[in-house]
Parts: sequence; structure tokens; C-alpha cells
Amino acid sequence: MARRSLPLLRNLLLRDSSAASTHPAAAASLLGLDGGRRSVTYMPRPGDGAPRPVTLIPGDGIGPLVTGAVRQVMEAMHAPVYFETYEVHGDMTSVPAEVVESIRRNKVCLKGGLITPVGGGVSSLNVQLRKELDLYASLVNCFNLPGLPTRHENVDIVVIRENTEGEYSGLEHEVVPGVVESLKVTPNLYGNLVANTAAGIAGGTGVMPGGNVGQDHAVFEQGASAGNVGNEKIVEQKKANPVALLLSSAMMLRHLQFPSFADRLETAVKRVIAEGKYRTKDLGGNSTTQEVTDAVIAKLD
Repeated sequence: MARRSLPLLRNLLLRDSSAASTHPAAAASLLGLDGGRRSVTYMPRPGDGAPRPVTLIPGDGIGPLVTGAVRQVMEAMHAPVYFETYEVHGDMTSVPAEVVESIRRNKVCLKGGLITPVGGGVSSLNVQLRKELDLYASLVNCFNLPGLPTRHENVDIVVIRENTEGEYSGLEHEVVPGVVESLKVTPNLYGNLVANTAAGIAGGTGVMPGGNVGQDHAVFEQGASAGNVGNEKIVEQKKANPVALLLSSAMMLRHLQFPSFADRLETAVKRVIAEGKYRTKDLGGNSTTQEVTDAVIAKLD
């Protein structure tokens, strides 16, 4: 059963977000889909400030921590969205029908990582969801964050790759117990490697936003290493890095035509990173997820 929360609305001045609006066309062009049977498009949205329902899947491992951070920040800035939350875990045999129906109805989903069981021919629910909703384009935005030292400067890369074919087509079966055969087309995997490498160059997978989009639906999650659920120690210490999913939720807000809220969120995150006082271990600090979240909320205009 979905759990709903409805934050208050707040009117803000809109700012230009033309850079964000170029991504769908770029995706279509780079994937060769703009003139074919399907294209990356953003589905019709009200654009009138009306609150929008968003399907929320906290997921496994660090997922509840980082999605919890997003909920707190959204409520603090009175973003015009409310969440329908569903418990989905990677050890399930399939994504529950009511979850798929919620995403089909709402058109948009925010998602934490889902663990993929190793061996036994178990299909990844991450892959199942992308195939079920035909989320055929993966978008990952890799860029430098001021104040976060990296070997390379002025990095700003958008990686777009095919998302439902090749290694991610789910064409696997167990031929004998313990032996799984899979149909593979290597160029798809290369796209994933490019995204992870670009993220590493720009500052790490923990700060890179992304999403999976199709003609009718979009699922936003951590951009690089999207299936990452962390390890037990991080979960126990509650020190997961929420930055990637916070920035992914900013992408989601732009997708929903709420650019001013997206700008506020991005600006607050960048201020926290630039200040350097609150950072999780992967960024050279020792802060908890909650400390980073509170810092971001404090930086909201």
C-alpha cells in the first residue's frame, strides 16, 4: 500500500534552464532515435505549479537513507511533489504489479538501488523495471563540483547509452544448476563503462546524477553505478552519500517543469560541497547522511 505525503506549495521566480532542456534532443540524436520508431521525449506535464505524484522506491542497503534525504529536502523547500512509496527489494522474483502501475500512472519515479542476487539465474529487478517501462535511454551527467578536488578540471559530460538491449536485455537462462548463459552485445556494456569512468574523472559515482527515460516514463536514480546499495558498515553507521540522488531529484524537478525548485536544490548541494564542512567518507569526510542532509536544508534560499 502506498504511503503519501503532500508538502505545501511555494511560489518562486523561474530561472532559465535551457541547458537542461537540451538533454532530451541530445539523447535522441546520439542514440539515433530522433528519426526512428521512437524518440526520447518528455511527456505532457501541467506546468501550472500543481503538485505532482511521484512513485518512490527506497530500495535496498543505502537506498532508504538517501531517498530519506531527498524527502526531507523536498519537504523543507515545499517542492510541489508528493510521494507514493513502495517497498521493493532486489531479492523479489519480480517488481510488484502495483508498483509498475503506480509508475505508469504517475509517469515519474525516484529510486534507490536494488541489490542483484548473484547466481541462480535471478533476473535483476533494475533491468526488469527498465524493460517493463521501455526506459531505453540512460542519461548520466558527470561534472566537476566546485570545492571537490579532482585530477581533471572543467569536466561536464553527458553520457547517453542504450538501456534495454545487449547486456541489459535480460536474455539469460540457467542451462544447468549454477551455470547461467547470457546473450551479450558488448557495445552496450562499453557505454556503462564510459559513464562510470566519466564519473570517476569528475569526482566519483557518489555525486553524479542520472536517470532512465523512455517515451512515456522516467525513473531517476544515482547516475553512475546506479545499482549500488553500499555495504553493511555504511548502512549501520548511516554514512551514505546522498548527493547523487539529491542531484538526480533536481533533474526530476526539471523534468516535471519545476526549474526554480531544481535550481534551489542544486545550488544548496553545491554550496555544501564547496564549503567542505560536511562530506561523507567517499568525499574525504566523515559526516553522516543526516548531517549532509541538514547542511543542504540549511543552504536552501
